[in-house]
Amino acid sequence: MEKLRSAEGSSEAIVTGGSSGIGRASAVAFAQAGASVVVAARRTQEGEETVRLAKDAGGEALFVQTDVTKAADVEALVGKTLEAFGRLDCAFNNAGFGKLIPLTERSEEEWDAEANVNLKAVWLCLKYQIPAMLETGTGAICAPCSSKAIVNMASIGGAVIGTSNFTAYEASKAGVIGLTRSAAIEYAGQGIRINAVSPGMIATDILSNLPKDMVQQVSNAVPLKRLGEAAEVANAVIWLCSDAASYITGHNLVIDGGFTVR
Repeated sequence: MEKLRSAEGSSEAIVTGGSSGIGRASAVAFAQAGASVVVAARRTQEGEETVRLAKDAGGEALFVQTDVTKAADVEALVGKTLEAFGRLDCAFNNAGFGKLIPLTERSEEEWDAEANVNLKAVWLCLKYQIPAMLETGTGAICAPCSSKAIVNMASIGGAVIGTSNFTAYEASKAGVIGLTRSAAIEYAGQGIRINAVSPGMIATDILSNLPKDMVQQVSNAVPLKRLGEAAEVANAVIWLCSDAASYITGHNLVIDGGFTVR
């Protein structure tokens, strides 16, 4: 695994939606890569468990209860990160969810709930993470690239393909790609790389929200003939934050076992 380090030593990272699934796996992967990690989530018990796992993996870790749809919470999250570790080098804006609801049956509240978590929250995170990164210097995760890195969670749904009954989720995830590209251009010259990842079907608890026959059908259609693992997405996130990806910004990395190129 790529090691993450700043000019001062270890890197400091934020992971939102870190209480389970890909977020938890990514927090642990950051710790394994030598970073100190701040785990942000609404669920305290689960978030603290992620912190324990990150510490067991050899890293420093801290939990901050956060509702990423609220500007005050996100601002406080970044502030507590700087207070605890003195800098911010990496961030994975991972929080999100989706529900299968036919377009015309979806309520305005249901639409807003998904759009706020999946897209608005990513904007809020960028809004407060970027100034913190600039404030503490653009130097380095690694000397050769002298850049800091942010990864936003998108999805093959909306970003690459369409799926019926997933309108709010897929519209917001498509928006994450546009937001990522625009932000990447805006801050490339200031030493911050901003990319996105678009996982396919990953074996996490979120699959419990989907019909079992749908999950099995997708799994059978994946060229690699299996669902992805949360750790496989986490490894891609760490790579995008490392000097191995020093010339990559504004990119959407698809992680789907070949599903979208069948």
